[in-house]
Amino acid sequence: MKTPDESRRSEADGENNNWEQENRSDTSHNKSPLLSDPWKPCRRHRAAVKELLLKLRCCLGTVCGIEWYGYAALGILTAILSFLMDLSVAKLLRAHQWLYTMLEGNVLLQFFCWTLYPACICAIASSFSHNICPFSTGSGIPEVRTMLAGFEMPHYLSLTNLFSKFLGLICTLAAGSTVFLGKVGPFVHLSTMVGGYLSNLCTLIQRDKKEKAAGEMLVVSAGVGVASCFGAPIGGVLFSVEVMSSHFALRHYCPCFFSAACGALTFRLLAVWGGDGETLQALFRTNFPDALPFYPLEILLFAFLGLLCGAVSCCYLFCHRWILRFTKTNPVFAKMLTTEKGLYSGMVVFFLASLTFPHFAGQYMASKYTMKELLTSFLDSRQWTSQSHNTSEQLEPLLEWSSSGTSVYFSLVFFLLMKMWMLVLACTLPLPAGYFMPVFIYGAAIGRLIGEGAAYLSSTGVTPGQQWASVNPGGYALAGAAAFSGAVTHTLSPVLVAIELTGQFTHAVPILLATLMANALSRSGHRPSFYDALSISKRLPHLPSLKKASPQLPSTPVGQVAVKSVLLQKAAGPVEAEQAVRTSTEMQIPVVDSYESQILLGFVLRSELLTFLRRWKTESPEKHLDEGCCIHQTSIVISPHNTVQEAHSMLSLLGSQTLFVADEGKLVGLITWPEMKRILEDLAKEI
Repeated sequence: MKTPDESRRSEADGENNNWEQENRSDTSHNKSPLLSDPWKPCRRHRAAVKELLLKLRCCLGTVCGIEWYGYAALGILTAILSFLMDLSVAKLLRAHQWLYTMLEGNVLLQFFCWTLYPACICAIASSFSHNICPFSTGSGIPEVRTMLAGFEMPHYLSLTNLFSKFLGLICTLAAGSTVFLGKVGPFVHLSTMVGGYLSNLCTLIQRDKKEKAAGEMLVVSAGVGVASCFGAPIGGVLFSVEVMSSHFALRHYCPCFFSAACGALTFRLLAVWGGDGETLQALFRTNFPDALPFYPLEILLFAFLGLLCGAVSCCYLFCHRWILRFTKTNPVFAKMLTTEKGLYSGMVVFFLASLTFPHFAGQYMASKYTMKELLTSFLDSRQWTSQSHNTSEQLEPLLEWSSSGTSVYFSLVFFLLMKMWMLVLACTLPLPAGYFMPVFIYGAAIGRLIGEGAAYLSSTGVTPGQQWASVNPGGYALAGAAAFSGAVTHTLSPVLVAIELTGQFTHAVPILLATLMANALSRSGHRPSFYDALSISKRLPHLPSLKKASPQLPSTPVGQVAVKSVLLQKAAGPVEAEQAVRTSTEMQIPVVDSYESQILLGFVLRSELLTFLRRWKTESPEKHLDEGCCIHQTSIVISPHNTVQEAHSMLSLLGSQTLFVADEGKLVGLITWPEMKRILEDLAKEI
């Protein structure tokens, strides 16, 4: 019996349903279903616009897939963000420089201007990022790599994270060479966020709603981020292949190159329209001699430079790993980095700015130069030491590097010694920051030091058996930049980045040689790279990084971690099938010959098993499992002696959710993708 209230409610619901059916029938007679909801204002104009958009979608879909427009939009939007960020940072740096110049004559006020400006702006960036979105601090590349490995981290792709990371990165870059941090890593993360939203948009627009490969737009976004920072599409794609994905699918090559080319082209066009250049050219255009770029015997010097960069990178990576452990184990630093991030950033940046004050130690480090000006000075092809004796005609870079009256060699050595530990300390700052450009410039300083020494020896005639007219120190700086950054990140993509940045293809061979030598020395001993150390420190379940932290993982047999699954024999009845559906949550339930033999025959899908049970309840006649369901053959069965790493590779490459483990045909268990995630997460917690 229904109560009066329930009967009245059911009658009201029935009237509402009748009204909705009548509204649908009336709408069906209209020319377009978009003319529904007559209460909306301007509904005919809105319907006309929607109809136009539908026709536009059909026209665009006939040319190519909707996702290709998404790739182009990704490159263009990322390039616009990069240009706006560079424009904002340039204005903030120019304001700081103007204020410092206006206080000329008062050293105390200049000191406070030099130190408080970056300290306050970095404290604001750290506090803003911590309060708005704590996930926006750091590089972002370790988290993106983890997402590409199949782990869901929705907070790192949120719109709030995009907003806070963009503004926080502007503040970090506005601190200039005092903090000595870049934008490549965070910008790869920003590009990934934009790619995530465009991927969802393309899925909504697509007519057939087909499922795309997981993370395809995210893989493309990684290469676009580098291309939009440097205008280097080829190096950006190679960076995506080396750093971001442990298994790079061939189907991603064309989308990556297409989107990276759109981003690099837009970035350079915006620079031309902004008045930074007359035509499309390299970001750091150099004037290296093309007739005789380097002498044959200089190959040995480039190889020595690569070994030197590899040795220095080992020292840098050791210091970086030590400071990461120290900040986590030291109670004072751990508490400040947890609760007082703004105060910590302000204190550290104030300390770094005090050391780089131009009237103090900064006069030996060319501290007035910005990051871009530092790299431009290092890539200068003219010899500085030959101009230091000619007071009437000195080069502009030399005026800053020898402003204190000291030797250029002393300034370069002092720069290298100070920036080593200052950069390590800056890596602990809890704010959005990139770490590729600092090591790139640091390597250029190493190469400049070797190049100046070689140029001095060639000009004094010390080199026996070979009359060298001149040596290009800028070529050594370019090789050192690629070698050191490649050794720190364990990649070869900096070679292409360096070539595309400067347009100097004449030095491709020595740059590649130096980078290979540096990588060989840096990779010896299975040392983790810079990004691997960050993944290990943050305890992210990224298998390539965890292998270096726990070498026992690759040798762990998969039989020790295989899950005992609910199974069915081929002669199972509906009662056994219903029990399996209730006790198991797997989408693929293994089927064996019999419970005694445990010989694996294949698997049955959970959806087909539910259909089998519905038919049994409606049609009544009882059937066996092999008569009512299709038993699918398993394409890949692994042995219990296979390792966890091999199982992870198969799950990643095949895109499968389940791997069956069998020993001589007998089912041992199964490895699912959620179970593999749990194994890696447990391993990451034990670090």
